[in-house]
Amino acid sequence: MNTLDAKRVLETALICSQQPMSVRDMRTLLGEEVTQDTIRRLLADLQKEWSLRGVELVALASGWRFQSRPEMRVFLDRLHPEKPPRYARATLETLAIIAYRQPVTRGDIEDIRGVTVNALTLRQLEERGWIEAIGHRDTVGRPALFATTRHFLDDLGLASLDQLPLLESPTMATDVFEILANEAASTQVSGAGQRSIGLLASADTPELNWSADASVEIDNQQASPSGEQP
Repeated sequence: MNTLDAKRVLETALICSQQPMSVRDMRTLLGEEVTQDTIRRLLADLQKEWSLRGVELVALASGWRFQSRPEMRVFLDRLHPEKPPRYARATLETLAIIAYRQPVTRGDIEDIRGVTVNALTLRQLEERGWIEAIGHRDTVGRPALFATTRHFLDDLGLASLDQLPLLESPTMATDVFEILANEAASTQVSGAGQRSIGLLASADTPELNWSADASVEIDNQQASPSGEQP
C-alpha cells in the first residue's frame, strides 16, 4: 500500500470510527508492515490538511479522533440545543481532588474537603466512567484507591494528565473543570454524534476548600491510566 492510499484508508476509518482509534488499531487497519513512525507521519499530514477546516484531528488518551473545533460550537448548538447535565459542586470538588491528587481514598477526599463524601457522588462519577477503583491502600479496612480513567481524559479532550492546567492555587481546581467542560460540551465527534460533558456547578455553592498542605502535583507513574498510549 502506497502512502496516498494508506492516508485515504486511515482518514476514512477515523471519520467513521465510533471511538478514538489507537495506533495499534491503525496498524491492524493498514497492515503490520506499516510502522508506528509511518502512521504518526500520516496523522501529522492529516492534521495539517484539516487545519483550516471546521473539523480537526486530535490525539486523546485512548487514541485519535476527528471532532469539531470550539469555534463551531455556536452553530452546532442550533442543531443540538439540549442542555448538558448539571453536576453539584460537591461532585466537581470530588472529581477535582481525584484528578489532581490521585490515587486517593474516600478518606483522603474527606480530609481535604472537610466534609463526608456521599457514596452516591463516587458512584455517579464511576457510572459516568470518569473514575475507577485501581486498588486498595494497605491499611486498616483496605480502603479503595480512586483514579481517573482514559474516558475522563477523552471527554475533556486531553491526551494525558500532563495536559491538566497547572494551578496557581488549589482552590482553582473545580473552576478549571467548569472551563474545560464548557469548551468540550458541544464538540461534535465524527461517527458518534453529539458529545456533551456538562461539568457545570451551581453558582450558589461554596468554593473548593483544600487543606493548607494539599499538593496538586501529578505523579505520572501513579496517576496515568494504564494501557497503551495513543
